[in-house]
Amino acid sequence: MVTRKPIDGLKGAPFIVQNNIDIDNLREPLKLFEGSAREAAKGFPANVNVAVALSLAGIGPDRTRMQVWADPTVPRNVHRIEVEADSARFSMSIENIPSENPKTGIITALSVIALLRKQRATLCVGT
Repeated sequence: MVTRKPIDGLKGAPFIVQNNIDIDNLREPLKLFEGSAREAAKGFPANVNVAVALSLAGIGPDRTRMQVWADPTVPRNVHRIEVEADSARFSMSIENIPSENPKTGIITALSVIALLRKQRATLCVGT
C-alpha cells in the first residue's frame, strides 16, 4: 500500500518527530517511510487506519508492506493498494477528502456512523 498525504495531514506524526524530518517546505513528494503496516501504525497512528484495516483483512500487519509519502502536490489523502497473489493481481486507489482534521478523511467519520447504524438495524443488506 502506498499512502500520499498533503503536508498538513502528516505534521506531528511520531515518525516525523522522532526522525527530525522537516516537511514544511517541501516542493515535491518525499517518501517518509517504507516498512510493515504494523511499523507504519506506530509511526503514523493518525494517518494509516486504511493500512491497518487492509492488513487485518488480508495477510496481517507484519506482512502487509506500506509506504508513506508527504506530497505537497496532492489536495487529498491518496491510498493505492496493490495486491499480487498466485491467482490474481489487482490494484485499487481511493482519494479521500481531508476532514477538518487534515490527518484523516471525511469518509472515516461517515464509515463509523454507518457501522453504528448498522449495528442497531433489524435488517442488514450487504457488508
